[in-house]
Amino acid sequence: MSTFTLAALIIGIALVFDYINGFHDAANSIATIVATRRPDAVPSGIVAAFFNFAAAFIFGTAVAKTVGQGFVDLNLVTPYVIMGGLAGAIAWDLITWWLGLPTSSSHALIGGYAGAAIARVGMVRDSRTAWTR
Repeated sequence: MSTFTLAALIIGIALVFDYINGFHDAANSIATIVATRRPDAVPSGIVAAFFNFAAAFIFGTAVAKTVGQGFVDLNLVTPYVIMGGLAGAIAWDLITWWLGLPTSSSHALIGGYAGAAIARVGMVRDSRTAWTR
């Protein structure tokens, strides 16, 4: 598979995850506002959308940097690990959405990423890092 095709596939899977994240977690961001029954749903959605977008600019990207730098050894990360993490997060989000279970898409993404990295370690064992059975 060419590098361009692989990159396009990863971007496509990431967009699918982003879409699923939107309908999976959207209610969480406005549930408190709507539950108070003070404003209507549309103004609540507008306020929630604004602050969800603005938060990255106001508070920065420290969480993303933590996950990107210290969570998994970067020597183990391949495009397939990224795709596996996204696929795991998508599957978990869809299963919990279908069952009506409250979960976090962010936590699903971190869990998928961790699982894919652990699977990768199992595939690239060598004599220096072999696990004993």
